[in-house]
Amino acid sequence: RFALLCCGLSVKGFLLRVCVEKFGHKQGWCSLSAEIMFCEKGIELIRELQRAADGQLPAFNEDGIRQVLEEMKALYEQNQTDVNEAKSDGRTDLIPTIKFRHCCLLRNKRCVLAYLYDRLLRIRSLRWEYGSVLPSGIRFHFAAEETEWFNQYKKSLATYMRSIGGEGGLDITQDMKPPKSLFIEVRCLKDYGEYEIDDGTIVLLKKNSQHFMPRWKCEQLIRQGVLEHVLS
Repeated sequence: RFALLCCGLSVKGFLLRVCVEKFGHKQGWCSLSAEIMFCEKGIELIRELQRAADGQLPAFNEDGIRQVLEEMKALYEQNQTDVNEAKSDGRTDLIPTIKFRHCCLLRNKRCVLAYLYDRLLRIRSLRWEYGSVLPSGIRFHFAAEETEWFNQYKKSLATYMRSIGGEGGLDITQDMKPPKSLFIEVRCLKDYGEYEIDDGTIVLLKKNSQHFMPRWKCEQLIRQGVLEHVLS
């Protein structure tokens, strides 16, 4: 939503407003209308994130990013040619076109940055929801650079948590909401195997088995879909 507010949705209206308000007339609108496409692919990246449900991370659209960058390169090269011509031949009639393309460049830049930043925010929240080990289905949607960023982020978070709360550190990703009780009843949704809790007790987590366990030991397993909280 933030990205949509920053970048807007009406491409044609945006471009017309640039021509009319900044240049004071509609000159060049017809000749520039063919370049409307230069803003469509950037805004489609933003729409793609908006269509994803809250907390969901769609696959990284490498092809979409590449197309937007190619469009930006083409716009820049066309502007360089026109700027040189305007300087050498005094072609002041090219200035509206140059400004127009520059606005398209800035718009595409905002779209790409908003797309990448929104994905990083979603990736950061996944560390708090699932823990340091993400399900393979989620990791598959990462770009290589996003995987590297996630690894660095979880290392930084782990270092910080070890530095607080005494010798054992403090896991601040647990108990995101104030618990009503320290122990909860859970049901196992899949075979998980043996699981050791703080007092050394070994619990065998088998599908459909129910256990009474410390809340903080269950939270990550609940997020990962291994356990479900049995509400009385």
